[in-house]
Amino acid sequence: MNVVCLDLEGVLVPEIWIAFAEESGIPELKRTTRDEPDYGKLMEYRLGILRERGLGLKEIQETIAKIDPMPGAKAFLDELRAYTQVIIISDTFEQFAKPLMEKLGWPTIFCNTLEVAADGEITGFRMRCPESKLTTVRALQSCGFETVAAGDSFNDLGMIKASKAGFLFKSPDSIKADNPDLPAFDEYGELMAAIREAVD
Repeated sequence: MNVVCLDLEGVLVPEIWIAFAEESGIPELKRTTRDEPDYGKLMEYRLGILRERGLGLKEIQETIAKIDPMPGAKAFLDELRAYTQVIIISDTFEQFAKPLMEKLGWPTIFCNTLEVAADGEITGFRMRCPESKLTTVRALQSCGFETVAAGDSFNDLGMIKASKAGFLFKSPDSIKADNPDLPAFDEYGELMAAIREAVD
């Protein structure tokens, strides 16, 4: 049996932190895993900025409420889920993901959890497991699944390369250039065709 493992941000929905950076007028928050491969380091950097500005979960959730899936993303996901098993594997957090999952028709997502104080300050974060995307793909494979993976950033490369087929989707040119062996697509129709070929 096959399981398709998809990244969330940059693949199905816009980058949450970039949207919040634009909404809050804090350009430093535009850094993502496309810029910083070390996710723990990136999150500590983000939380430091939030503390300095007195911003918390409420402000970020207000921005997330305005984010819609990328054009064509829900139709792509609906078609894919009717065809094979799909899990979204993301480094985002439950508190961010829920409204986006509703807009995508409640697909399965494996993500992480924020630690939030009573006043709404984000005090920390708990990762589900080390190298969560690669670890999850390996765990699925240990259960007898064959995985096909797609993502856009540094933190997706592990699961992409460990799968029987893996694809870059809407990746920056720098990541494409560093990984010329990985098929790269920018349209959902192209990605769907590649996934179907891999699954069949």
